[in-house]
Amino acid sequence: MVKIVADTTSGLPREMMKSLNIPLIPQIVIFGEESFRDDTELDTAAFLSKLKASKELPKTAAPPPALYNPIFTEAKKQHESVVVIAPSAKVSGTVRAAIVAAQDFPDVDVRVVDSLSVAGNLASLVLLADEWAKSGLDADVIVNRLKDWIGRGRFYFLVSTLEYLQKGGRIGGAKALIGKMLQVKPILCVRAGQVEPFEQQRTKKKALARLIEIVEDQCPKSLEAHLCVMQADAMAEAEELVNDLKSRMKVTTIPIYELPPAIVVHGGPGVLAVGFFVH
Repeated sequence: MVKIVADTTSGLPREMMKSLNIPLIPQIVIFGEESFRDDTELDTAAFLSKLKASKELPKTAAPPPALYNPIFTEAKKQHESVVVIAPSAKVSGTVRAAIVAAQDFPDVDVRVVDSLSVAGNLASLVLLADEWAKSGLDADVIVNRLKDWIGRGRFYFLVSTLEYLQKGGRIGGAKALIGKMLQVKPILCVRAGQVEPFEQQRTKKKALARLIEIVEDQCPKSLEAHLCVMQADAMAEAEELVNDLKSRMKVTTIPIYELPPAIVVHGGPGVLAVGFFVH
């Protein structure tokens, strides 16, 4: 049997993870001298309230490797393999934390998979892997399937401001946009595991319309594309986007994931994103 392990950067609801028996490792959010786990000590609503009141931009830290120890200990007892599906190593230290933790369990088959993504696409990979594991597939097959899916992932998003990405150092190749933005609204993407500029529009309305066009152009019109929408402090816009995409893409289900604190630290309030997988 294979145990799938996720973390809060996936945006998967804790209640869902409990029902599926998928361990959910937290990220650490730091305001000044205070640090919070973003699974039990700070949800997105509480985080946004603190963020708007804070004079300094909070920081994030990867989970301490010790948080994986109980999971690996139990896997050893149950003679299970473990597949940890982590956010992109280019934006998070979670991959490294899981690898360090696994070194203390040399007799447990632990695979750490870099998803090269975050949020909704990471969530889709976790849920797919869990289905495969519960159907009886072994770790080799699951990891190989994940690698195939990872290469087909697409992730595009809009931010209200580039300030948070710039200060948090997570902006990758989009650095060139700083100083040129003024009234321009960028469409950003996650490419090869890091944030990159995709294109620019003059207004948020045009950027949103273009985001929809991108989905129509690139996303297969099928549930197999695992199209999802993500948001932070933008639920009304996300719901409107989902309704529009459902009619255009001829699909019945498009989940909306709330972006967790560790991602909103870098994207800021008002982030709106889409994720999917091409054939």
